[in-house]
Amino acid sequence: MINIVVTSKPVDGLLHYSYEYCCQLNDNGIPARVVIIPRGKYKHEDYIQSLQKKYIYVKYVEDDNYWPESDDVSMILGHSMISIPYKEQREYDLDQLLLLNQLFNNKLISVYSENDTSNYQPALDYFKTKKVVDLCDNIVYPNGTGLYFEKTINFSLYKDPIEDKQFEYLFLGTNKEYYRDVEKVIHGYNDHGIIAYNDKYINSELNNIFVPTDNLLGKFGTYVYTKSTFDPAPRIFMECKYYNKDIIYLRDKTIQDGGYVYWNREPKTPNIESIVRAYEDII
Repeated sequence: MINIVVTSKPVDGLLHYSYEYCCQLNDNGIPARVVIIPRGKYKHEDYIQSLQKKYIYVKYVEDDNYWPESDDVSMILGHSMISIPYKEQREYDLDQLLLLNQLFNNKLISVYSENDTSNYQPALDYFKTKKVVDLCDNIVYPNGTGLYFEKTINFSLYKDPIEDKQFEYLFLGTNKEYYRDVEKVIHGYNDHGIIAYNDKYINSELNNIFVPTDNLLGKFGTYVYTKSTFDPAPRIFMECKYYNKDIIYLRDKTIQDGGYVYWNREPKTPNIESIVRAYEDII
């Protein structure tokens, strides 16, 4: 069994990538589960609701009552999935921390990322991870290590959007840094919506679209990309390309990260060959 571990927020891209690859592994005869360990104020139901709003079905998902077998392999779609519970242990209860130790102290397939580099190795040391096989998108991370692997969206699982346009411009503000980048330019886009969590940094005078939300891809015309921080694999780019929506690239184009790389990529069918190879190498 491959346990794909999710410790992010309920509408984080890594939750969706994790679920999509889990389904594809099962479709190819490799047993896999998404194991969701909610952070802080979030509940398991928040994550299930997020998946239900996006996909035609939801299965293969376990909550924090799940318990892995001794010969299971864990997988993370980004380093932050292990570094978050390491550095924010106060956000988890004792049972969750025990489960995290069970998931991370054995064999791990790890997708390379650089959004939390300082805590990744200490997290591996803390959980006493016995063996790690790395996967890496070497185009996004030229200095990264591991078998070549691109995060690709499985659109065959998607509910097709229903055209119900409520505003022209969509912005992403799902954390404080993203939201501040949006606020710097939003004055030029009156007909807007901002994807956000209902958090204390929110400007109530703006049109905030609190997540998760139904039919998001049917509610806008143009996505405005504003992130100034490192972006490993922007999903909304590919969603807009796949559904023929306009994109405005409103950020420094000299930033060499996933944003720059995915701007020049087209949607394609996900490839699990590297995951399968890593799994065969590690068991």
